[in-house]
Amino acid sequence: MMEGIVVKAYGGFYYVLAGETEWECSLRGRFRHEKQQVLVGDRVELTPRHGRAGVVEKVLPRTNALVRPPVANVDQAVMVFALREPEPNPGLVDRFLIAASVNHIEPILCFNKSDLGGDTQLEFVARYGHLFRVLVTSAKTGDGLNELLQALQNRVSVFAGPSGVGKSTLLNALIPGLRLKTGTISDKTKRGKHTTRHVELISLPAGGLVVDTPGFSSLDLPDMKLEDLAGHFPEIAQLQGECYFTGCLHDQEPGCAVKKAVDAGAIQQSRYLQYLEFLNDLKERRRY
Repeated sequence: MMEGIVVKAYGGFYYVLAGETEWECSLRGRFRHEKQQVLVGDRVELTPRHGRAGVVEKVLPRTNALVRPPVANVDQAVMVFALREPEPNPGLVDRFLIAASVNHIEPILCFNKSDLGGDTQLEFVARYGHLFRVLVTSAKTGDGLNELLQALQNRVSVFAGPSGVGKSTLLNALIPGLRLKTGTISDKTKRGKHTTRHVELISLPAGGLVVDTPGFSSLDLPDMKLEDLAGHFPEIAQLQGECYFTGCLHDQEPGCAVKKAVDAGAIQQSRYLQYLEFLNDLKERRRY
């Protein structure tokens, strides 16, 4: 047997890169009985067959796994949003950040289409720049592309974000000759059109792998306890333990250090209101 990494999966086959050879693999029958899903990014053991065909025998332990997009063993998530066309949705940005935090994946926020950004660019950099690594890019002008490429080198990164924000266009600009299919914004819905149809790991010229994924416009909060939500907001998490009540949810409780920080301007009110919205969403789930 040999070991490799699943770089793409479609049509019932799994394409595994082992060394410099890509093997077209089926799954050993027991996978169907165990209902184990093999994900892009999985390290697997395979048995070679004739030609470049093979059979996946075993999935090795994962360091992490995302449900949407379905990918395993990534070092960092590059969350791409357009500054315009389509307009960025702060609630969706924050859901992505929480999903990365829950899975212990380093987030990078990439705000693309800086040539269209204007005041929106200033607003979003101010909202997130002091909390997370933020890159501002434009595939059209080349703005920020060198910094993005450096961030990707020698790491396994997943590109994720809504349709139409320019994920595939950015990768085409970073990897000469890649030629991923790109789309345009719908005049009617003002949303992007899906161009990436499956999850795939792509090799970078200077080292590293990047996952291009299908875009989407919504993302559910991961299931968690109410008291765990604050830990996924860095500016709130650093005040944990300073509230009057143990287990404070930073909502209606008196003596809350987080609410005092919001009133003092130390925590952005927009982020705090987003936290409360997510907290209420989790409370609603408990009722059903």
